[in-house]
Amino acid sequence: MADQWQYQFRVDLAEGAAEAARSGADHPGLGPLRRILAAHDAALVCQYDAFAGYCAQAEAQGVEHYPLYAWTRAVIADPAKETKYLKSFSIHVGGDEVYAKEKAEALETALVPLVGAGVVTRLAKHDTNPENSPRMPEQCRP
Repeated sequence: MADQWQYQFRVDLAEGAAEAARSGADHPGLGPLRRILAAHDAALVCQYDAFAGYCAQAEAQGVEHYPLYAWTRAVIADPAKETKYLKSFSIHVGGDEVYAKEKAEALETALVPLVGAGVVTRLAKHDTNPENSPRMPEQCRP
């Protein structure tokens, strides 16, 4: 049953590294992470930028079609949460937000040694099992 789930990794980066990762700028500590990502056809997507993109898309296409719009807009408007999510990145593999267990395991093996070595401050694995998903915020429920 667990083989049916797909996975996503999220990493939190140290502040200077996060700014460089968002802008594509050089940062001496990002080299190992960038090499791992390239080897796995993976890319970092800043969570704050993803939230802002979701809100922009909702506003362009009608917020009534985006059930998490109000929650997401509130998140990016909160200065403390903005600070948190500017340092948080999801890892997409092959352009996909979630990916097969085999890809996730290979990526995990490569990423674990970077945690706590100065740039990657946290690594978290998420799966698509609904039982492991956070509940929809109260204000977003129909």
